[in-house]
Amino acid sequence: MRDYNKLRAFVLADEIPVATYLITKHFPKEEMYGLTAQMRRAAISIPSNIVEGSSRETDKEFVRFLEIAYSSLKELQYQYGLSVKLKLIKMEEVEKCVLLCHETSKVLGSLILKIKNK
Repeated sequence: MRDYNKLRAFVLADEIPVATYLITKHFPKEEMYGLTAQMRRAAISIPSNIVEGSSRETDKEFVRFLEIAYSSLKELQYQYGLSVKLKLIKMEEVEKCVLLCHETSKVLGSLILKIKNK
């Protein structure tokens, strides 16, 4: 078992759902079951999969969950860009989240490679 709280990838990923909820709460009501819900699910999936994977016994299982978290992160990055294109939010308002996602992506990707190359 691994302590996910000690993983920098988790510490960064744990900030993403909070930031995403704060941003999407200003989206139009008609997006409640569309883009808002999808972004929130993707954001929650990132740290949740890191936590779930850390409880797995083998590195192979752990990596599988880290890869799912990474995929959710990439999905969310696209959705932030789409939100800007749809004019639901301005780029300046999501810039911090985009940078956080980028940093998390680098750290999570490095962790996956490190475990795979053991």
